[in-house]
Amino acid sequence: MNYLEFEKPLAEIEGKAEELRALARANPSMDVAKEAEGLDRKAETMLKDLYKALNPWQKCQVARHQDRPHCKDYIEGLFTEFTPLAGDRNFADDHAIMGGLARFNDQAVVVMGQEKGHDTKTRIERNFGMARPEGYRKAIRLMEMADRFRLPVVTLVDTPGAYPGKGAEERGQAEAIARATEKSLMLGVPVISVVIGEGGSGGAVALATANRIAMLEHSIYSVISPEGCASILWKDSDKMREAAEALRLTAQDLQKLGVIDRIVKEPLGGAQRGRKETIEAVGKAIEAMLKELSGKKPEALIKDRREKFLDMGVKGLAA
Repeated sequence: MNYLEFEKPLAEIEGKAEELRALARANPSMDVAKEAEGLDRKAETMLKDLYKALNPWQKCQVARHQDRPHCKDYIEGLFTEFTPLAGDRNFADDHAIMGGLARFNDQAVVVMGQEKGHDTKTRIERNFGMARPEGYRKAIRLMEMADRFRLPVVTLVDTPGAYPGKGAEERGQAEAIARATEKSLMLGVPVISVVIGEGGSGGAVALATANRIAMLEHSIYSVISPEGCASILWKDSDKMREAAEALRLTAQDLQKLGVIDRIVKEPLGGAQRGRKETIEAVGKAIEAMLKELSGKKPEALIKDRREKFLDMGVKGLAA
């Protein structure tokens, strides 16, 4: 288990419980069951206390946890007959965005999302989920295919933001993001999006311009990272906690503002402590959102999506 900064007291208790069990395994005559169970109960109580009132900065840490399930895990867990599409037919294949044709509950769909990787090798290969222009152009190819064959689009958003490197800018990063967002608005098929970790800036919006948007309970979605915001506003990245508060980037805040439609509950301790349960919960949310849009005509879907984005924030301002 990889523990976050605010989970250090919990790490000590769970570590002691494991030490007792290790001693018992090495010395079968030792009876430490009661002591270990007592520590387990104490750890569970502490875990509940920690997660019942997470502040925005703590939610950022949970959303970025390396053990959370990523796009690849959801595709493998929820979709069948996944056939990936590679390349943008212009420059290269961007591994930060994966997507293709698949079946969800035996319904043909197009699924795509940002993949961060799970170890050093795959994180470098996937560029930590930060797509280059060719990644967004690949996404546009997938959207066009979905529109042509009347297939619903499901996107899984998990990125710190689009890659800001020199090469990406030279190849038209901003234009590619804008084109992907524009294409999303024009699709005459249902578009469903789930923020499964980080939803960072335009890099996330390009895949989250959907009819229905859901967020995992401890995920985040914002125009800029707290560290970036603090560096701009206060010239001090250490003020990221204050920035996280001001950005209103939590699922709970964004639902109040009308930016998202539903929150998917996570297991106690975050998605990283219950990967299977989290994937199943996301699957149920996708199923429900697809059902809401089933049978709608292309014109109605396009109108619904455009009005959704025009109305964003109005609810929160009125309150």
